[in-house]
This record gives sequence, C-alpha cells and structure tokens, in this order.
Amino acid sequence: MQAGERYAIGIDYGSNSVRCLIVDCFDGHEAGVSVWNYRGGEAGVYLSQNNPHIARQCPVDFIDGLAAVVPAAVTAAVESTSAFAVEKIAGIGVDFTGSTPLPVDEKLQPLAFQERFAENLNAKAWMWKDHSSAAEADFITKKAKEMRPQYLKKCGGTYSSEWLFSKMLHCLNVDPEVFKASYIWLEMADYIPALLCGINSVADLKVNICAAGHKAMYNDEWGGFPDVEFMSALAPELGEIRKRMPQKAYTADNMAGRLCAEWAAKLGLPSGIPVAVGSLDAHLGAVGAGVGNGRMVKIIGTSVCDVMASKPEVEVPDIPGVCGIVEGSIMPGVKGIEAGQTAVGDIFNWFVGKVCGGDASLFGKLTEEAAALKPAQSGLLALDWENGNRCILTDARLTGLIMGLTLQTTQAEIYRCLLEATAFGARRILDRLEEYGVEVGEVIACGGIADKNPLFMQIYADVLGRPMLVSASNQTCALGAAMMGMLAAGVYPDVPSAQAGICAFKDRVYRPVPSAKVIYDELYKLYCELHDSFGVAGTSFDHASLMKRLLDLRSN
Repeated sequence: MQAGERYAIGIDYGSNSVRCLIVDCFDGHEAGVSVWNYRGGEAGVYLSQNNPHIARQCPVDFIDGLAAVVPAAVTAAVESTSAFAVEKIAGIGVDFTGSTPLPVDEKLQPLAFQERFAENLNAKAWMWKDHSSAAEADFITKKAKEMRPQYLKKCGGTYSSEWLFSKMLHCLNVDPEVFKASYIWLEMADYIPALLCGINSVADLKVNICAAGHKAMYNDEWGGFPDVEFMSALAPELGEIRKRMPQKAYTADNMAGRLCAEWAAKLGLPSGIPVAVGSLDAHLGAVGAGVGNGRMVKIIGTSVCDVMASKPEVEVPDIPGVCGIVEGSIMPGVKGIEAGQTAVGDIFNWFVGKVCGGDASLFGKLTEEAAALKPAQSGLLALDWENGNRCILTDARLTGLIMGLTLQTTQAEIYRCLLEATAFGARRILDRLEEYGVEVGEVIACGGIADKNPLFMQIYADVLGRPMLVSASNQTCALGAAMMGMLAAGVYPDVPSAQAGICAFKDRVYRPVPSAKVIYDELYKLYCELHDSFGVAGTSFDHASLMKRLLDLRSN
C-alpha cells in the first residue's frame, strides 16, 4: 500500500489534557491533531487543602475529552489532507498516565457516576502523582519482603505510593464505603479502550501488561497478579477483589476489541475499527520516539519517565530502584525497563509561579539569563525532590533542597540550579542502570521542554555525557498509541517495522561540551553526596566543606 491509503488514530491522555493524532500508516504524516484541556479541578486535577499529597481526576473529563478531541482531529485531517477519509482509518490506540486507577462497579462503570459519590474525591481516578498512600506502600513493601520477595525484584525492590495496590489499600483505610462499593479498580489505560469497545464485564476485558507489570506486580512467572493469599494478608478485602481481577495481561499490539456503534456515532467514525489494548503514556511515547537497543527515551513533561527496551539476547538482572522490568511492556519479545523522576517540569512551574509569582512569559526571561551563566557559576546545588523521589530511592516523603544561597543569588541562578538538579537526578538513574550492565549509548528526548528549551537540552547533554536527540514528532505518546493501533489492525507485523516507517528525529543533536562536562562531573559528585546523605539511611558524609567547595567551583 502507498501513503494516504490507511491512517491510524492515537489518543493520548496526559496529566492536564487529552490529545488525538491522526497519522498516515506508511509515511508518518500527521494529518490531524487536536488537544482538549480537562475542565475540572485545577487544570484537571482535584486537590485537597487538608492533604498536599492528594491528586485526583474526574472520569467525566476523560469521557468528555474523548468525545471532543477525536472529531476535532478528524475535522483537522479532512481540512489538511485531501487523501484522508474516515473509512481509511485502520486502527485506534490509547495511552494514559499511570498508575491512574479508577474504582468501578461490576459493569465497569465509575463509582464517581453514582450520585452518592459524585463529590467524593476517593471515588474519582487516583492520579499517578497522588502520594497519599505512602504508609500503605511501606506496608506492602514490608509484607512482600516477608511473604513474596520475588514480587519486589522486578519493581526495584520497593513498592511505590504511586501504584495501584497502595492506592486501593489507602482507600480501604480512609473510605471503606467507596472501597466496598468497588467491584475492581481499573487503570484508566484499560478503562478507555473498554469504553470505546462497549465492554462492560471483566470477562471481556483485556488489561495491559505495561500497567500491570510496572505498577501492580504482575508477572507470568508467578501466575499474573499477586496471589490471593498475599493480597489477603494485606487486607482480606483486597483478597476478595483479587479474586475478581483478570487472570491475564496483554501487550499493546493486541486488539482489545472493536469500536462499538455507540462510540462510533459519537466520534463520527465507522464502527468495527480495531482498538488496541491500552498502555502507559511514557511507554508508548518511547515507541513513538524510536526506542531501541542502546537508546533510552526520556519523556519530559511535568515529570520524566525513562524507558529502555532490552536487547533480546541480553538477560536483564533485577535492578534496585527502577520502576520495573517487564516482558512486553514496551514491545513484545523484549523486556521494558522503566525509571524516572516525579517532578521536572513541575519543579520549574513551581519556581516560576509560586516562588517568583510569574506566569509563562517569565520562563523566556529566566532562560535567557540562565543561559548566560557558566556551569557552577551560580554557586548553587539542589536536590530535585520537591515531589519526592521516584528512582532510585522510591521515597515520596523526600523533599527539595537548595544549597549555596547568598544575598546576591538571583532568580536566574536558582532557575539554572534547578535545571541542573533535574539533570543530576537523571544521571543518577542512568548510572544505576549501567551499574547493572544496561548500556545507554544515546538519549532521545520528547515532550514540550525538549522541543522548546535548548538550554535544558544542552545541560542534560553535558551532565549525562551523551548525545541528546529530539523526536521529530511533538506528539510521540499519541504517535506510539497510533502505531499500536496499526499493529492491532495488522498493518505492520511488529514494532520495529512500524518504527522504521514512521519515526524520525530533528536535525539538531545536542552533544556534550567537554569543558562543561568536566565541571558538571565535579558538581555531580557533590550532588551524589547530598543524594545519599539525605536519601539513604545510615549514610554519613562530612558536609562542613561542601559550601566552600561550591564557592571554589564558582570562582574557577
């Protein structure tokens, strides 16, 4: 077939908006794009004045957004591409943030739709960055070490407050009425494909291996999700829900079902289009960005997710501190490795908005001033833990730190320091991977920051000591979702074949500047001292000279 003969739809649910991409299956031409911002809460997130760790989202936003964004993308495609027609759509793929689980009833309807729970935050979707279940995560980790240590080996050795079972257990502890009303909890990455296909029973549901493996301790080696005995040891009520959970998880190239008549009418599409099994946004973003042997993909947004695909011939060891090593979570036949940072863009937004009292226009001024500074010229060093540490410490109760402040410190110096801190955090993850034999030759970045902030990218290249490429698509998550729609429809036989036809990179490659790398190597040593001193129990450093060493680096 030729370009223009078949298209696929990728639906990407991010933290604050949903977007739809319509792409040509054979040359990667992006025929139509649309974005719809969530309307509820603050930029789609429901917060609590009583608990800063709560972050919930309303499924009504997700459904309304779906009904709006797909027709808008179709309209854009019709207007921009003469060859496009809805009859040429081969498949649909969906990604979602995660772990973002939703309590549902026996017919897979959200509890938030029930009048008694309409205003109850606990009945909404529990957003990936909700850290209210830190105590439950610690309990799960402790119990797994006692009963099922193998469960932790594939998820970095510690269960996270960001993940499914922590959130379920916390709901049971703080709101048993909501918990008891739930039949199961569904990742939103599974709910949306089921919705599109008209699936309303667990028996017909195909859950995705990506969320199941990375966030819910699923592994075929021990029969799927954690067993009933273990779940019951956490709480008898969890054991009962475990009995109702699906027995098998699927890779995203599988077909979850076909577009049902109801949603076909809402979206203006033919019914019966294959809909792929869902997946997490970052993992499909990695697919859309061209992840492969020796290539790490950094999906850079409010947080950062680092994704790698193992070489098929290489056995990947258990790696402490990563978010999971899961067979098929990125593409079938290889192990997907996930790590990341809980806040990157969020840190910059916090500083500009809440500390500086500015808006988006201030970013340009700060970036220009920060770019005029040399590495270490600020005399500052920070820890990037304003929203806790995802990897490699897996501790939501860690907080941020800035050292070296003086009465002459400027906003631009702090801003650059925060950029550098996130880069140091990224390098700590990369070093951990390499400690366990996972080689990273180059890094592909995608997301708005990678596309719009050359200073950010150059700092990362200098700190990581590796070339930094940028994906040609500004919609890599949606592109990866669309590619899974193609696979589910049989357009391509496998992910590498689809990537060869579609993935591309921007011309500019950010390469390490040797003189900057030398200085950042010294700063990174100091960062690691702070990282371990404040983050690793039992570690002790003499920090009496640290501030003076920062001053020495500043004066060089």
